This record gives sequence, structure tokens and C-alpha cells, in this order.
Amino acid sequence: MTAATSDWLEAGRIGRPHGLDGSFHVTLPRAVLLTDGAVVRVGEQESEIVRRSGTDERPILRLALASSREAIEELRGQALTVPRSVAPPLEEEEWYAADLVGCEVVDAQAGVTVGRVRELIGLPSCEALAVPRETGPELLVPLVKDCVRSVDIAGSRIDIDLAFLGETT
Repeated sequence: MTAATSDWLEAGRIGRPHGLDGSFHVTLPRAVLLTDGAVVRVGEQESEIVRRSGTDERPILRLALASSREAIEELRGQALTVPRSVAPPLEEEEWYAADLVGCEVVDAQAGVTVGRVRELIGLPSCEALAVPRETGPELLVPLVKDCVRSVDIAGSRIDIDLAFLGETT
């Protein structure tokens, strides 16, 4: 099952504590999903964001469920998820990383199945799909039009151009 069927989206992860009141840095933030007053889930617990500061690139949050440095340290590394229903609508040819993970990657023109997306990786110039293969090294597929022919979230399938990546079939 792909994450496309999930009602929750990852908005970041709990990073190192900031101060003594339970505030913390968010790692891998999706700032648009982390708004003051929003409800997030940590594990199976839901909690309100009671304070947001910092920048979109380096947000600092405090949740109602943790009021001390020690309490947040116990949650460090856990995902912050938000209901998909509160996420802003996506533009054409935009996808949430959670929807791409698990998709089958193929080169339909060459008739080759490459593998399944393990994760979306942020690179300096673009984002890339990490696709483990049964034989050979993991393939990094940049999310650029020259490489990705189509993305079918409902069908859980991504069609790419292996020749663009220098791969021979």
C-alpha cells in the first residue's frame, strides 16, 4: 500500500530541544503544514501547536503535549503529521512525498521495471526519487520534466526516461 491512501501527511520531525519549555527545532519541515494552532500527530497522540517561531526553513515549535526539555527529548526524531484535509491544494504536477513513496518506477518505452520509490530526497538543484534496484546501485531519479514522463498517483506508477539518466536497457 502506498502512502497515497493515508489521511495524514508528514510535516517534519521533532529535532533538538530549544530552551526549557518544550520548544524544539523541526527537521525536514514542510512549513506550510506547520501553522500556529494546527493539530499535529506525534505517534498516536494528537496535540496542538501552541507556539511557532523561527523561519520556514528552520521552524521552532512548542506542542501542548510537551512542556519541558526532557519531555520533548523523549519524542526527538518522531514524525509530525497533519491531516491531509488541512493541506493546501497542490498545483498541477505537484505531489506530496508521501504519495510518491512506494510507487512503481518504470521506463514504459523500454519496457523496463526499475523498482519502487523508497524516499524523496532534497538535492541542491531539485528533488530526486531514491529507487533501490534488485541488481546494481540505487537509482536517483531527478524530478525534472526531461526525466519524468508521467506520475500516476492513483495507479501508483511513475514513468521515467532511463536514457536521460545514461542508463542502457
